[in-house]
Amino acid sequence: MISWLQQHMLPCAFKYLFGIDCPICGAQRSLLLLIQGNLAESFKMYPPLLFVLILIFFAAGYLFFPLNIKAKYIRHYSAFVLGIVMINYVFRIVSNTV
Repeated sequence: MISWLQQHMLPCAFKYLFGIDCPICGAQRSLLLLIQGNLAESFKMYPPLLFVLILIFFAAGYLFFPLNIKAKYIRHYSAFVLGIVMINYVFRIVSNTV
């Protein structure tokens, strides 16, 4: 299954159109590395992935299960994750142009 996923990854339309990485470029490869158990390599590929996965878990818990999570905490954590994604993106763009 992993080899099938590696052969059928979605191309980045943003990179195709604009010629630069998008804010989530590397997330698919990072997720595959995480599934394979390579946590360190996954983190090096795309550091915000773990934060994004935690956000998805909490949002799904809020929507589908009677977890005692308040919406304001999910909104605050979403803003935090967005900040991490954007900091990672700016760092990657700056380090690629230097």
